[in-house]
Amino acid sequence: MTNPTHPRKSPPPRCELRETETPTCVGRPEAILVDRNGAEQRLCPAHAAALWLTDPTLRFSAKTRPEAIATVMAQAFGGGR
Repeated sequence: MTNPTHPRKSPPPRCELRETETPTCVGRPEAILVDRNGAEQRLCPAHAAALWLTDPTLRFSAKTRPEAIATVMAQAFGGGR
């Protein structure tokens, strides 16, 4: 007798600013920005770049991988060579 196996991986989290009708997300939700109060936002690189450029109080969480920060910077400053 065997039990059916179910994957234990949860689906990847969505960008917190994702719009359902007209999605504007670019890339996977992989950047985590933190505000002054310590509240975290998990965002796609495009939304993270837009917020990071407009709100100087936001910082990257230590949970954000260096590759994700590089992707956000490329979005913010038009890199991508």
